[in-house]
Amino acid sequence: MSEHSRDIVIAGGGMVGVSLALCLRQQLGPRAKLLLIEGFPLPAQDPDFHKAYSPSFDARSTALSYSSCLIYRELGLWDELSKRACPIEKIHVSEKGSFGSTLMRCDDYHWPALGYVIENAWLGNVLIQALHRAAIETLSPARVVAADNSASRVKIALESGEQREADLLVVADGANSGLRASLGVAVSQQSYRQQALIANVGHAQPHRGVAYERFTKAGPLAMLPLPNDETGTDHSALVWSLAEVEAEQLLHASQEDFLAALQQRFGYRLGRLQRLGERHSYPLALMEADEQVRSGVVIMGNAAHSLHPVAGQGFNLALRDVARLGSVLCQACAAGDSPGDLAVLQQYHSLQVADQKMTTRFSDQLPGLFAHGDPALGLMRDIGLAALDISPTLKKEFVRYTSGVAASVGYRNVQP
Repeated sequence: MSEHSRDIVIAGGGMVGVSLALCLRQQLGPRAKLLLIEGFPLPAQDPDFHKAYSPSFDARSTALSYSSCLIYRELGLWDELSKRACPIEKIHVSEKGSFGSTLMRCDDYHWPALGYVIENAWLGNVLIQALHRAAIETLSPARVVAADNSASRVKIALESGEQREADLLVVADGANSGLRASLGVAVSQQSYRQQALIANVGHAQPHRGVAYERFTKAGPLAMLPLPNDETGTDHSALVWSLAEVEAEQLLHASQEDFLAALQQRFGYRLGRLQRLGERHSYPLALMEADEQVRSGVVIMGNAAHSLHPVAGQGFNLALRDVARLGSVLCQACAAGDSPGDLAVLQQYHSLQVADQKMTTRFSDQLPGLFAHGDPALGLMRDIGLAALDISPTLKKEFVRYTSGVAASVGYRNVQP
């Protein structure tokens, strides 16, 4: 075995790649050699980073489902993550111009929350500091540009010209993965012909831990409760899906015009909308890799599947993939199998594919269902939302699936 051999190399040091490294270290222990390679410089080790951390009104955020919180709890990270996480105690789903709506409460399931919203900066810092504490080897900045899995071990080429080897290469370098393309893995892509507008919005009334999912004919609109910023202002994270032309107009509109348009679509559930943070946008498309596993290679995160942001399923699905892969590799290594064996990776995919298909289908079809203008279909939507609100059994199953609990791997009975 050469000096540069590693059992598992993870290409991509974003939240999915780092979460996987931490999961594998916990599951496999020191017997597995891990190397995480990231194209951008990773923050240095700083045990006191939390003392200097200052929340910002403009901070981007991620909605963690209940199952994701359970996974991070199992990894020993939830106590620290929860210090800057806002619990989602209720989820209110409605359609503009219709009578149908439903309200989901965490108390109905004896959960502390249905999920949590956490600033990306805090989540990323906690993960990176845990990576340092776990003494997982990192190579940063560096980039994997090619790989050859035709031999018993995967040969990995870095942009610098260095060569590495591994039993398993994990491709987790994002939706536009150059490494995935270099491996000849095709993708299926469908544009929604929409943009997602992202911004934080201050409002007159407190959010009280309520997340709103508002469906309009132009596209879904989500307002997610955020922890208070440095000024103590109550604000929420906006994720607004719109046709490309309207999204472009609102991206460059004045704050007053933007808030007026948002107020008209969202209503006054949070009182008057008063403040607007930095605006960002990105095109919406469903992307799925045609292959996720090969001998010695597994593709994960946005490199494997990139979803519509409705209901915030993308990162949470990826984290369940992480937990499933960690569980399968742990069993395989205990049995003496290589983590890169094709049979092992196919087992992972066969166990996780149902969750992936269900979550992808849900995220893909839900916006279109509410965008359809047919009056009969609109009445059926209203009846469906009303039925969901009055049927505890139906609502419980809906919450179990959207929270990821129904598909979780070994974390169902853990309380965060």
